[in-house]
Amino acid sequence: MKDLFGKALLDYQNNNYTEDLITSTNISDEDELPLPYLFRAFKDMPKLEQHALKLSTGKILDVGCGSGNHSLYLQNEGFDVKAIDISQGAITVSIARGVINTEQKALMDETETFDTILLLMNGTGIFQTLDQISKYLTHLKTLLNEGGQVLIDSSDIKYMYLDEDGGFWQDMNANYYGELDYFLSYKGEKETPMKWLYLDYKLLRDACSAIDLKCEMLAEGEHYDYLAKLSI
Repeated sequence: MKDLFGKALLDYQNNNYTEDLITSTNISDEDELPLPYLFRAFKDMPKLEQHALKLSTGKILDVGCGSGNHSLYLQNEGFDVKAIDISQGAITVSIARGVINTEQKALMDETETFDTILLLMNGTGIFQTLDQISKYLTHLKTLLNEGGQVLIDSSDIKYMYLDEDGGFWQDMNANYYGELDYFLSYKGEKETPMKWLYLDYKLLRDACSAIDLKCEMLAEGEHYDYLAKLSI
């Protein structure tokens, strides 16, 4: 990985903001991801994000912390927060912005335990593909203290496959419709493509049930998105 995401965050943090990230998937055209949005305050966050932060308790793990928005809010509310991200640039920016406890680390390498684990901004994306969900959920269980919770969001993107008559046009021989190839570019450079998973709530609930995790729908957004709570 070239860490173009981290480079973009560093540029914005260092007042070198000249252009935005460009994203696309195998089913969608290129779109701009504005860098200011990646530095948003609580009041500018989507309602599902705000709801998750308000429900956070105890010792908290912020997975895929980015520039540290969620961690900073929770720190200011008095919580003990650990922020992790695989992007070195994201961690550097988080530290510069005042996040106290940070580490460049993948979720699967985390070993501490927590009362709340946050996986936001399509948190199921980190699972990458359907066949890896059980592995990630099983690991998340090991990171929860007694009475702990995982707060995770995603979207059911089936709507992207509906035609004008309401028909579902996906190739039924293809993989699950929420498994996407995700592409990112910045300042003319292209990042290594990665897998990204949008998971409908029923599939998440069924996957949790298979490993004795309780899955509860906490809230639904305006565009097929939802926030769920996982607990033992």
